[in-house]
Amino acid sequence: MRDRARKLPVALGVCLALSLVTAAAGPSAAALSAGPQLRLMSSAGPAVGVAAGTRLGVLQERFAAPGASQAGSAGSAAAAVTGQAAGSSALSRLARDSAPATGPAPSGTEPTVASLRKLLPPDLLVVGPARLPGRIAARIRRLQGVVAAEPVDAARIKVNGTYVAMLGVDPSAFRGFAAPRTARSSGLWRNVAGGGIAVSYTMGKQDNLPPGRTVRVLGTRLERLRVGAFGTVGIAGVDAVVSDQVARSLGMPADNAIVISAPHAMLAVLAAQVEKLLPRRATVAPLVTQQASAGTPVGAGAAGAGTGAAGAPAAVSDAGPGLSQAEIARFLAAAQSRTGMPYVWGAAGPRAFDCSGLVQWSLAQAGVVMPRVAGAQALTGPQVPVSELRPGDLLFYYTDPTAPRYISHVAIYIGNGMMLQAPEPGMDVQVVPADLDSEFAGAVRIYPRLAAEVAASPVG
Repeated sequence: MRDRARKLPVALGVCLALSLVTAAAGPSAAALSAGPQLRLMSSAGPAVGVAAGTRLGVLQERFAAPGASQAGSAGSAAAAVTGQAAGSSALSRLARDSAPATGPAPSGTEPTVASLRKLLPPDLLVVGPARLPGRIAARIRRLQGVVAAEPVDAARIKVNGTYVAMLGVDPSAFRGFAAPRTARSSGLWRNVAGGGIAVSYTMGKQDNLPPGRTVRVLGTRLERLRVGAFGTVGIAGVDAVVSDQVARSLGMPADNAIVISAPHAMLAVLAAQVEKLLPRRATVAPLVTQQASAGTPVGAGAAGAGTGAAGAPAAVSDAGPGLSQAEIARFLAAAQSRTGMPYVWGAAGPRAFDCSGLVQWSLAQAGVVMPRVAGAQALTGPQVPVSELRPGDLLFYYTDPTAPRYISHVAIYIGNGMMLQAPEPGMDVQVVPADLDSEFAGAVRIYPRLAAEVAASPVG
């Protein structure tokens, strides 16, 4: 656990709007109207199929895509429930799987990847619409409290037809930023360096992508990449990592993002300092929030949001009020109306869902804006004791053995000891007894204003 003494809470409402830039396959009208294939993470814009470079309006969610939503943590392996088992069988089965799993490296000479020197918990993320000048990373490294600042390529790419947040990295330099178990897997990083793709544990399990399988990756052109391994990366919502060489071949922008590790810095102060160094349309926001006193950070990646117990820090969890009775009624009615509809990884309705997609869609029917992924949804209100659960509270779970304290499943408490969830592939939205076993991460009472702030920030 990282020391968080002296720290003031980082405001969750740091707005990182994004521009979505279409990388069209060609200049023809047909190619442009086919819709975006590659979307850059930057400073403004909703999902609209337009020509490359067009500035768009404001986007509420960092990884939202038209028609199919982001799936990082979205729909992670949930509780497969039989009778009264309330999900423990599937959760236990996934926890027993060894991970990160690695498959055969791409053909050719096995690449060399530097040994892991130390873990670098990711604390801040800088994102721009295009390459950031190299001097910016150098200046960030000189700021007080910064341990490391690594440029990466960042965009949303279609993998097997679903938009996925992807990073292009130098495996040797980046591996320390990943979740500890993933960071230590040299085989995983050799596969990435050799031209393969590493996917998150959630994506690998939920989308049936075992190591060794080939996936279709559509950027500015279609490529087929071998799944070399799966394991949680460590950056909120990121479900795929490739080498920077592969990223460039896909048309991803070079070095348009910087991951910053500053585990003992006051992140609010550091973020303000970083922001002064950035060009127009680039922005910075925290990947963790900080407690006012020493304790575990609550934030947005494998080392941030979704790590530790669910619930916003006390200093921000007073951003109430909670849902009104009318909002709760509409929320639960919407969720229960989806019972029997299929679980599909990355889906957010209206007729197929993953776990967090069901929560987001159901709350939208009540007029409440929610972030997309489970780890971010865990930040949308204060934690509540099990003894005080009310209908409409959210229940969160750890299901990722590559990052055992990473929140990757969410269910809806509907009262009388029952919960509603979108469990896992091959199963439907269902009502089952609430599962409060060892993988239970806590319950959260939704505060709409806080939820909207999280949705508008990078953790959303």
